[in-house]
Amino acid sequence: MQKLKLAIIGSGPAGLTAAIYTSRARIQTTLFAGLEIGGQLMYTSDIENFPGFPEGKAGPALMMDMQKQATRFGTELKYEHITKVDLSQRPFKLWNADPEKNEAAYEADALIIASGASSIMLGVPGEKEYFGRGVSTCAVCDAAFYVDKNVYVIGGGDSAMEDTMALTKFTKQVTIIHRGDAFRASKIMQERILNNPNVKIMWNTQLREVLGDGKNITGIKVEENGQVRELSAEGVFLAIGHKPNTSLFVDQLNLDKAGYIELLSHDIYSTQTSVEGVFAAGDVADHRYRQAIVSAGMGTQAALDVEHWLLDH
Repeated sequence: MQKLKLAIIGSGPAGLTAAIYTSRARIQTTLFAGLEIGGQLMYTSDIENFPGFPEGKAGPALMMDMQKQATRFGTELKYEHITKVDLSQRPFKLWNADPEKNEAAYEADALIIASGASSIMLGVPGEKEYFGRGVSTCAVCDAAFYVDKNVYVIGGGDSAMEDTMALTKFTKQVTIIHRGDAFRASKIMQERILNNPNVKIMWNTQLREVLGDGKNITGIKVEENGQVRELSAEGVFLAIGHKPNTSLFVDQLNLDKAGYIELLSHDIYSTQTSVEGVFAAGDVADHRYRQAIVSAGMGTQAALDVEHWLLDH
């Protein structure tokens, strides 16, 4: 069993930023990246709202730069999935293969969880093929790329309303596709959308396929009241929610009703979880903002919290 000072689970902006800070503070840091480093930004073509890049930055390029920065200061990267944890006592135990094995692969004095959240996808044909090439899950991130284009938002909750409002600042016509005959969103959000002349709503309609030319999307196939038809489209925004990657921590940490890790946010350690010595950062604990820069900021907080916690203990 390998003994670690600090383990970080997750290799998105939160995990890598935390690793930059902890490694630079001379804390022996091991980051478990899974099979691929970078998180959701590996599927984002251009990022224009991350400070320091006036011309924008490709998502994969940004994550590779963060990786180089972390390893420059001594972070050890492991391309392994953590499949099981035991947080009942310190040092914490981590498994990387068969969870039925008696002995864990690692022990860690402290842990930062930055495993992120995954956008809920519909699973329709063309959805994955054109992700980042017309299909998006973040209008706040990508709306500026769709000036005066024909775009559709899929969903009926607050996320769909927020994405629609973000898009109306850039394009004259946004169409919401909703499978029901009434929104689930809060009343105030519904009112903003229903009273917006630039928003069209297709009730009782479901997205069945994303169509494209091999490079970018060209249209969508929808089923409306039992009838299937094709519509031209230049952008499709999936706004049906996110699922935090917290299955490892059920019955180990306090989670909220949506499955996000609850933070104690007390005066000393703002990223402390319900278990002392375990901290969380990024989308795994943030169900509101879900922005790369916010995740990076939370990664910084978690790193500083760990540094002070290790000194205290």
